[in-house]
Parts: sequence; C-alpha cells; structure tokens
Amino acid sequence: MLSPKSRRNIGRILPVGLIWLLFSFIYTQLEKGLLGNLDYYPATGNPYNFSRNIFITPLSALLMGLIIGAIETLYINKLLIRKSLSKKIIYKSAIYLAFILSFLALLTAFANAIELQNPIFSKAVWNNVFSFFADYAFISVIVYIASIIVVSQFYMEVNDNIGQAVLANFFMGKYHRPAEEERIFMFLDMKSSTTIAEQLGHLTYFEMLKEYYADLTESVINYSGEIYQYVGDEMVVSWKLQKGLQNNNCLQCFLSMKAALLAQAGKYHAKFGVSPSFKAGFHAGKVTTGEIGIIKKDIIFTGDVLNTASRIQGLCNTYNVDILISGVLAAKCFPAQQYYLKALDVAELRGRGEKMELFTLVQY
Repeated sequence: MLSPKSRRNIGRILPVGLIWLLFSFIYTQLEKGLLGNLDYYPATGNPYNFSRNIFITPLSALLMGLIIGAIETLYINKLLIRKSLSKKIIYKSAIYLAFILSFLALLTAFANAIELQNPIFSKAVWNNVFSFFADYAFISVIVYIASIIVVSQFYMEVNDNIGQAVLANFFMGKYHRPAEEERIFMFLDMKSSTTIAEQLGHLTYFEMLKEYYADLTESVINYSGEIYQYVGDEMVVSWKLQKGLQNNNCLQCFLSMKAALLAQAGKYHAKFGVSPSFKAGFHAGKVTTGEIGIIKKDIIFTGDVLNTASRIQGLCNTYNVDILISGVLAAKCFPAQQYYLKALDVAELRGRGEKMELFTLVQY
C-alpha cells in the first residue's frame, strides 16, 4: 500500500507526463498535416514515417514527461524552492532543455537506425542526426518543446500554490455544485506570535513563519491532510472523515508536527533566537463544500464545524494544554498504544447554546 507522500508524488508526476503526451500527439498531427504524403523531411532529407511517429513520438514524450515530473518533484523543486517564479522557470528550463537535447539526439539516432537499418552508432545514422540538429526545422522543434516545459512548470506552480487536491477538484468540477460531506478540521495557532513578531521585527518574523510552515507541511503530507488556508500565524488543516480517522491520521499529524519543530529547535534558535511552538483545536462534522468566486475562484467549506474548531483551539490556554479535541471527534478516534485521550471538561463555547465535552491528548 502506497504512503500518502508517495500518492502525492505520483499525483504530481503523472499530470506532467500527460501534458507531454497531449502536446506530442498534437505535434504529430501538425507534422502530418504539413508533410502530407511525403516520406521524408524536405528540410533535411531524413526519412519520415507517420505510422511510426504516431506511436514512437507520443510514447517517448510520455516517458520524457514522467522523467521530468519525477526530477522536478523529487529533486529540482526542493533545490530551487526559495527562488522567485521567474528564476525557477529560467533555471529549470535550462536544465530540462539540456536533458531533452541529449534525449532527443538519442531518439533521433534510434529512429534513423531503424529506418536505415544501420547500427545506431554508424556514420550514416549520425550524419542524419547532425543534419537535423543543424537545420531550422530543429529550432522549431526546440521552441515547441520549450513551450511544453513552460506549460508543465506553470501547472506544477499552480498546483503548489492552490493545493493538489483543490486543483484536481477544479478540473473535475467536483464542487461546481455545493456538496455536503463530513470532515475533520485542525486549527493550529502559533503560541506567543505577537511577542515573537515584536521581538524579531516583521520582516524577520515573516522569514521565520515561512520556515515554520515549511517544517510543518511534511507532516500534513505524510498523514493525508489538506491545507485549507493560512491566516497569519494560523494554519487550518482538513481531512475527509474517513482519511482523518484512518490510523488516527489527524492526531498523528499533530504529534508529527510537534516532533518536526522539536527536531528543528536548534535551527530556529541559531537563526531567530526563538523556538516556535503551537496549540491546536480539533472538531469534526458536516460542512458544505463548494466552488465560489468570479475573478478569483476558490473551494471553501462552510458550517458550524469550522467556528467550533476555532473556538476549541482558543481554549487551549484556558486549560494549559497544546491540544484540545471535541467529544464528537474523540468518540470516533481509535485507541492507540503511544497516547490516550483524557477528558478535561464540559465547556460552553462562545456563541453556542450547547455545551461540549473537551479532551486532550496525553502521551505515555
């Protein structure tokens, strides 16, 4: 069974392969329309076979897209994560074009070896390769490939900015009409954020906030969470009920976040002179989910669950705990070996007419 992180990586890599597949199929059709019944490329004299190209070109492009998607997801994106969008595009385009030129040279040599029935390293094969690379026709191919690279990168940047699940839901039109569903929400708030901001100054505080969220995000990925929104120093994470309850993902995410910050405490002290921590409130229930907006679209959740989760988080200081869980959610969670849920109080939340039982998490 694949881990949530592996599923997320596949969800990032596969669309890039499909983009390349689509563009390559379009290219083969345009090429056929331009060359008609010719069996060679007029610019170079190299042999042309549409029946071969309609299969080899899209399959090769799919493979190239998957390779680039994997390199982007697993390596390049992490190396350039702090660069601006324009610098990312320039650097990545140079890297990918160099990689593609090498791949294209081998692909062209392979195709010509088949057509000429010569060994791939024969002089006749590579004469055809060099003649193609030296011709203006090759430049047009490179421009077309560059456009695919830009589209692929733009897709991945949009995916990162609005969220993989959100983008997929937009494409599928899942929430074009409002839908009711059960969800778990975690409202996570940095402790003493105002004091820290005054101590560091707003620009340095913002830099710390970026690292803080980056260090927490891995836990969200590993435990199948979806980041709903950032509100200043507050992060709102959501799970569909089944995903959040599976292996107590929602609570495991909280514990993983605490461990991640603890592991990075030395870094924060060295760079900022502080060690951030947080408190969190959990609640579960039905929400209405739908797509809204005209000039800026978004998928939002509405319902009493969000207000309640936020107010539960606001009571953490009252009970001097880092985590508070509603009785509704606590009743749905499964027993665990490393912690238990301890009942604290039956509290009346501000703005609600009914009282709610509150629990905290205690590790053995």
